[in-house]
Amino acid sequence: MENVTIQDIQIRTELKPGDFGYLVYLHGKLYSEEYQFGILFEQYVAESLLEFYTQFNPATNRVWVCEHNGKIIGFMSLMNRGTAAQLRYFIIEPAYRGIGLGKKLMMLFMESLKSIDYKSAYLLTTHELKAAASLYTRHGFTLTEEKTSSAFGKPLLEHRYDLVSVR
Repeated sequence: MENVTIQDIQIRTELKPGDFGYLVYLHGKLYSEEYQFGILFEQYVAESLLEFYTQFNPATNRVWVCEHNGKIIGFMSLMNRGTAAQLRYFIIEPAYRGIGLGKKLMMLFMESLKSIDYKSAYLLTTHELKAAASLYTRHGFTLTEEKTSSAFGKPLLEHRYDLVSVR
């Protein structure tokens, strides 16, 4: 791949047919390759994307679909959870990491928290995603819960990060 920069990435905020199917595939593929997650993780993503879509309201939810040359290479969403927002489905293809795309998506997420007037936010992840956790903590999220799990076909620690004050 040529030297891609953040300026080469288009970020759209509308969903198109095929997006959810591709996101389930992308999560299943990358998390299997990078973290040895099983098919249960793909099922979890499919079920939770269905929940996200069925309650989607553009006034209180957001999506950021990152594309390069017409192909989805990243994604993030903000899901309404009442007075809080949940950060979900944050994924970037390995070849596009390190160009500032994660930082850009976090900035868009934080701006949306303020514009929609959320008071808090949270996200769920696992202990293995250290680079992502570092990005979350730089934006004010703190680790508030840790529990053992084998939900995705292997033993791991599930982490919850909370942002209790939207600045």
